[in-house]
Amino acid sequence: MAKTMSGSIVHPLTVAYFSMEVGINPAMPTYSGGLGMLAGDTLRAAADLGVHMVGVTLLHRKGYFRQHLDERGNQTENPAVWEPEKLLEPFTQRVSVTIEGRAVQLRAWSYVVHGVTGHTVPVIFLDTALPENSPWDQALTDHLYGGDDHYRLCQEVVLGLGGVAMLRALGYQKVQTYHMNEGHSALLTLALLEERHEKKGLHDVVKADGEAVRHRCVFTTHTPVPAGFDKFPLSLAKQVLGDEAVNALQTVGAFHDSVLNMTNLALSLSRYVNGVSMRHEEVSRGMFPNYPINSVTNGVHAVFWTSLPFQRLYDNHFPEWRNDNLYLRYAISCSPDTIMEAHKESKKDLLTEVERRAGVRLSPEVMTIGFARRATAYKRADLLFTDVERLKSIAREAGPLQIIYAGKAHPRDEGGKALIRRIFQAAEALRDTIPLVYMEEYDMALGKYLCSGVDLWLNTPLKPDEASGTSGMKAALNGVPSLSVLDGWWVEGHIEGVTGWSIGDSSEPESDPSREVASLYDKLGKVIVPMFYKQPDAYATVMRSAIAINGSFYNAQRMVFQYMKNAYIHAH
Repeated sequence: MAKTMSGSIVHPLTVAYFSMEVGINPAMPTYSGGLGMLAGDTLRAAADLGVHMVGVTLLHRKGYFRQHLDERGNQTENPAVWEPEKLLEPFTQRVSVTIEGRAVQLRAWSYVVHGVTGHTVPVIFLDTALPENSPWDQALTDHLYGGDDHYRLCQEVVLGLGGVAMLRALGYQKVQTYHMNEGHSALLTLALLEERHEKKGLHDVVKADGEAVRHRCVFTTHTPVPAGFDKFPLSLAKQVLGDEAVNALQTVGAFHDSVLNMTNLALSLSRYVNGVSMRHEEVSRGMFPNYPINSVTNGVHAVFWTSLPFQRLYDNHFPEWRNDNLYLRYAISCSPDTIMEAHKESKKDLLTEVERRAGVRLSPEVMTIGFARRATAYKRADLLFTDVERLKSIAREAGPLQIIYAGKAHPRDEGGKALIRRIFQAAEALRDTIPLVYMEEYDMALGKYLCSGVDLWLNTPLKPDEASGTSGMKAALNGVPSLSVLDGWWVEGHIEGVTGWSIGDSSEPESDPSREVASLYDKLGKVIVPMFYKQPDAYATVMRSAIAINGSFYNAQRMVFQYMKNAYIHAH
């Protein structure tokens, strides 16, 4: 990749991938959960596949937050301050965006993702912490998902408009496709509209301009519930963006009922739109019947999320897996004993980390259930504890259990915080029968231990609110089968008794909580726990199938290839 004398990058770039959060390095708290993890895995896979891509995001100098839990499960938060100077390379270029009529200056930092073949993908982190900006503007790139609507809209100006401006300043003049990972970056379309008019202004934008921008954009929606969309009232949009920009957005159909809906903006100005699973495509089409919505089911980066013991196993049996994740299919040739040996080592590493972080010693011989998701109501983290006495009887009669939980609640999500407290209460109720540990400060590093070291991955979302989910995919790469509600990716990945087990035996579109609870306990007590203790070879065979069937498909290489084939190659 060549550079000019000023340090600008000169490259006929194909794809600019915009995401409000990117989880790319465990030492960089620039992500909150699955969306950021997906972005990081997309960029890693693009590097592996040699895709000409650049990532664009915000720096988030104070991260998402550091989670602290007291003895009752009350969550408090502190800023996750980090030092970009130690991990990123600064660019000298400066650009500005107009917010509320004033110029806000931006700089950028670079992180380079290296693929398995040596190809690299740069990630650009936008930063407003410059002395020429006011203190309020300097803080715009401080907090991921912090502040009020005003703060969030200003952040989205920085990401969308500032991101396009910075790409140009760095020499990225030939971007063919702009991929918006969720609606947070949808204002990049406004920048493209402005470029259509050669920076003469937006006062004469017509619908044909919107059509031209539409052919350059791809949009991935991750949210199956309308409450999750970023929406801003017309008055706030005019205050932040100005009348001319708002009029242009109204011309291209971005406003509905005097509300700037970022999902609608992205839908209106994207040539290709996709949900993140087959089921999510169906839900999204019901929500947005006027748009052609496809699906590309999410995947996770195989090498990054596979534990070292399993990496060694795969390297010994089919070393091609690193370059081509489809070779994970050949795990079917591994003996159950070799699968179990690698798993025991991964489990030992997890339990060592649990003891180091939480001071709790768990037994490597006891069946260990893992649940680690963002703590929010629809994920129903407490479903397992609906009937504590029933759970105790399973542990007494079918075999001993131990449980590891993790997950952060958004600082303003009181329902999510209450969920964590209920799990702490369940832990107290189970104390004499089933050890239950809730790990604080769930992050990328802990996630790798959990997904590879537990014996069973539990997932209990309220249907149809799980767009995809990726934690179970990470578990499958490490031979950990799922026990999950049939929603999101599990509708596709589930083969009963082969890759794992369903909670509820029907694929009805909405949850029936009482039936799901009954199914959960029945599967645990009558099928899964007895198999784990009495038929270890049969359990190891399920583990092997999770790798061969799910790991070989639900990976980011396959996902990025599908984007290339179905979304990127046709955009112009």
